[in-house]
Amino acid sequence: MDADTAPSPLPAGDPAAYRRAIRHWLETNLPPAWRSDAIARAEPSLEELKDWEARMHRAGLWGVAWPKAYGGHGLTLREHLIVSQEVGRLPMPESVNSIGKELAGPILLAIGTEEQKKRFIPAILEMREIWCQGFSEPEAGSDLAGLRTRATHDGKVWRITGQKIWTSGGFRAQRCLLLARTGTLEDRHRGLALFALRMDAPGVTVQRIRQIDGEAEFAQVFLDNAPVEEADALGAPNEGWKAAVRVLEIERATNRMYRAWRLENELRHLVSACRADPNLSALIADPAYAQRLAQFRIEIEVLKRYVEGVVEDLVSGGAIGGRGSLIKLHWSEAHQRFAALAMELLGQASLPPAPEVRAAQRRFRKIYMRARAETIYAGTSQIQLGIIADRILGLPRAA
Repeated sequence: MDADTAPSPLPAGDPAAYRRAIRHWLETNLPPAWRSDAIARAEPSLEELKDWEARMHRAGLWGVAWPKAYGGHGLTLREHLIVSQEVGRLPMPESVNSIGKELAGPILLAIGTEEQKKRFIPAILEMREIWCQGFSEPEAGSDLAGLRTRATHDGKVWRITGQKIWTSGGFRAQRCLLLARTGTLEDRHRGLALFALRMDAPGVTVQRIRQIDGEAEFAQVFLDNAPVEEADALGAPNEGWKAAVRVLEIERATNRMYRAWRLENELRHLVSACRADPNLSALIADPAYAQRLAQFRIEIEVLKRYVEGVVEDLVSGGAIGGRGSLIKLHWSEAHQRFAALAMELLGQASLPPAPEVRAAQRRFRKIYMRARAETIYAGTSQIQLGIIADRILGLPRAA
C-alpha cells in the first residue's frame, strides 16, 4: 500500500475490514528502527516525526472522527477507537502533536468559531502547527481554580502576564492552549478564559526543563504582556472553566486512547525478553511472579472495557463526566506498578545480557522514569479520587 493512500472506507457492517487496512498500513510503513522494542533502535528526529504524523493523517489515521469540512475523515469514534487499538498494538513513537490532536482539536470543534475551526484544525492535522497546553502553574498545578496568569483587554488585544510550567513540548509548539484569569483570584472558577496563544508572540519566553531521564520534554513558559488577538480567544471570556473541565475530561478519558493496548504491548515485550534469558525465564515461571504478571493482564482488560464503554456512550450522545477520572487513575497507577515490576525482573538478568534483554532494559528504564509523573499530570491521583467521590459516588464533602 502506498504510504499516502488511505485505507479503504469502512465497509458497511464490517469493521474488521477497516481494522485490517489500518493494521496493514502501520505494519508496512512504520520504520522498524523506530520501534521501542528494536534491538538496534534509531531515535527519529522531530522533522521525521512530523513527516510521519502528516503521512498518518493523509492515510486516514488522524482526524478519524473529525468533520471533512475541516480536514478530518468524517467517521465516528468507533473507527477512531479501532485506529487507537492498532496504534497501541505497535511500540510506535509518541505523537509530537498529541496536545493539538487529542485536546485542542476537540475543544476547537466544540467551542471554536467557524473561522477558528477552518484556520486551526487543518493546520493541526497537517502538522503545520504543533500545540502545547498552558494550564499548570508553579502555585496552581492540580488546583486550576487557583491559577494566577492574568488576561486583560487593552481595547485592541488581550494581554497575558504570568507563568506556566510542565508545558509538554512547549519548546517546539507554535500554539498554546492557554488558560488565564480575567477576574480576581477570589473568583476561583469564574472569570477564566481560554486562548490559542502564538508561541512566537512578543513577551513569550520558553525555558526547557531537564527531566530525570536526561531529556527535556517539559518547559516553563513566561508571559510578559504577551498579545493575543481577539480572533484567537476561544469561547466566551467567562466560560474558561467549563472549557478547561472539558479539556481535562478528554485528557483523562480519550486522550491517547491507545494506552491499554500499548500496555498490552509492553507486557508482551517484557515476557518475550524474559524468555530469551535463562534466569528470567525461570523467574516468570515462578508462581509469585506469574501471578503478578497475570494481575496486569487483568488490569489491561479492565482498562480496555473502561475505554470501550466511554466510546459507546459518546457515540450514543452521552458525556464523559467523572469516568475520565476512573480511567486516568486506573491506568496511571497500574502503569507505575507494571514499570516497577519490569525493572525488578530485568535487573535479575544473566550477565552479559542478551541483545533482547538489553533492548527491553533500555525501553523499560525510560518507561519507569516517565511513569513517575503519570499519577501527577492531568490531575494527581488524589484529585481523581476526589472527583470520583463527588461526581460518581455522590459522597458528602468533608466539613
